[in-house]
Amino acid sequence: MSSAVATGGIPSAAGRAVTHTLAITRRNLRKVLSSPGQILDATLMPVVFALIFVYIFGGAISGSAAAYRQYVMPGIMALTTTIASRTSGISLNVDFGNGVMDRFRTLPMAPAAVLAGRILADALRMLVSLLVVFAFALLIGFRVQTGPVRAAAAIALILLYGIALAWLHALIGLTARTIETVQSVGMLAMVPLQFGSSIFVAPGTMPGWLGFLVAHNPMSSVVDASRALLTGTPAGHHVIAALAWSLGMIAVLAPLAARQFRRRR
Repeated sequence: MSSAVATGGIPSAAGRAVTHTLAITRRNLRKVLSSPGQILDATLMPVVFALIFVYIFGGAISGSAAAYRQYVMPGIMALTTTIASRTSGISLNVDFGNGVMDRFRTLPMAPAAVLAGRILADALRMLVSLLVVFAFALLIGFRVQTGPVRAAAAIALILLYGIALAWLHALIGLTARTIETVQSVGMLAMVPLQFGSSIFVAPGTMPGWLGFLVAHNPMSSVVDASRALLTGTPAGHHVIAALAWSLGMIAVLAPLAARQFRRRR
């Protein structure tokens, strides 16, 4: 055994941080199991959006509900993350309000474990929601026109973006003092990402200035990249842009959330 491990050096500290993170993750997942509405909320709304836009508006938008289904369903999958990620901020705010965080701070726990465990649990919950919505898409006739590897890559790309959004909501939840503020600010933050993107309509059909803004929306990059990976349309720079947006958001938001967590009393 190396001296670093034997004396509690960096490897031992890292191991403890991982153990504490997994413990917090298990705690958060147990809360999800005791309140399955958290998963239902993240899957029911995307399903409702899909039914409305495919079968009510699809013919008017693209002339064919079947063609529009191929266009919109990758966007609906990305939409799932904007709904599921809000739980990160709400849960952190609730834990501060009911004294759970005070209890955590009295334990010999790695400080980063609380935030990391929250985000990891929400990432797993988002993955389940994404798979459910993907299965629903296949059920109503959406067809993957590439292959299983690219389909898995599309889901992974959407999940990575969802993790970035979870860090955004974590920052909101740690900054706001009331649960009502967290919910209001979180919902308002998602509106331009959801409806100012290429989820429902191609930017090329919009006025020039609006199409430019929509094309440079991070959500549009993720949606266009996943759409290309699933349906075989040209990917262009969309995959690189989606990765850059997601990783860049995590690199900025995670440290800000960690700093706010340390400052929160």
